[in-house]
Amino acid sequence: MPMKQVGRKTYKSMQGRSIDMDLLRQKNELTPAVGNAKVNARGDELGPGGKIVKTREQVLADYQNSNPGVPDELAIAKSKDVVAEENDALVIEDEWLEDDDGNFVTKEK
Repeated sequence: MPMKQVGRKTYKSMQGRSIDMDLLRQKNELTPAVGNAKVNARGDELGPGGKIVKTREQVLADYQNSNPGVPDELAIAKSKDVVAEENDALVIEDEWLEDDDGNFVTKEK
C-alpha cells in the first residue's frame, strides 16, 4: 500500500482554489528572489544576469568551515574553602516568619 506524502499541504484560497505550497516552491526554486538579496528561492548566490555563482551546498559548507562553533570548556574544581564560604554566604537572616495561617509577619525582637 503506498504511503501518503508527509508535509504536503494544500490550502484553499478565498476563491476556493486548491494551492499546494510545496509544489509551488519547487516550481519556483530557481527563480531569483525579489529584493536585493542576490539569491534564489533555494538559497543559491546569484551573479550578474541571474547566473548561479555558488550553490546552497557551497554556501553552507563555507559557513560551517568558517564558524567552528562553541569551543569546549574544561571544568575547574573548586577548593573546599571556596565551597564552604559560598555556602555560608547563602545563609541569610530573615526578618519575616510564617504564621500558622500561612501569612508572613515580621519577627518580634
